[in-house]
Amino acid sequence: MIVVQVQNSSCFSSSISIIFNCSMRTRVTHNPRCPALQKQTLLLDEELEVLREQYLKEQPQVQAQTKFDYAWGLVRSAKRANQELGVKLFKEIYSDNPSRRRECLYYLALGAFRLGNYQEARQRNDDLLRIEPENTQAQGLRRLIDEKVQTEGLIGMALVGGVVAAAGVLGAILFKGASR
Repeated sequence: MIVVQVQNSSCFSSSISIIFNCSMRTRVTHNPRCPALQKQTLLLDEELEVLREQYLKEQPQVQAQTKFDYAWGLVRSAKRANQELGVKLFKEIYSDNPSRRRECLYYLALGAFRLGNYQEARQRNDDLLRIEPENTQAQGLRRLIDEKVQTEGLIGMALVGGVVAAAGVLGAILFKGASR
C-alpha cells in the first residue's frame, strides 16, 4: 500500500507525508522541510518512485509543488544522477517561481553539498541566511559545509605533506648515492 498526502506546514508553505507499507514494513516521513527531519536521510527508491510517478502523471503541466516534492526526493537520493536532476529541477523552480526562491535556496545548497560542490553550497546557504539569519536548517548546513571543507582541506594538506616528505627522502637517497 502506498499513500501520498500533501498538507500545510508551519516550516514552509507545504509538506508531504509519504506512507509506505512494503512487505509488512512501514516507513513514515512527515514534513520533510522541518529542521527536525533534516538529518541527511536518504530516500528509498520506492519513496522516490511515488514522487516520480506523480511528476510524470502531471506532464506536460507539472504543478510547482509536485516538481518541488520530486526535486526534494531526488536531492535526498543516494544516486548522484538523481541528485544532479534534483538540483536542476530546483534551479528551474527558483527561476520560474519567485515566491518559492527562499525554499529552493536551502535545497540548492543541500544538493550542491551532497554533490561535493562546497563553494556553491556555501553561496546558496549564505544567500538564505541573509534572508533568514535565524533559519536553523541553514545554520546547521553551514556547520556541515564548514566541517567538510576543513576535513577535506586537512586531508589535502596531509597528502601534499606526504608527497613533500617522500620527495625529500628520495632526494636524500639520491644525494647520498651521488656523493659516493
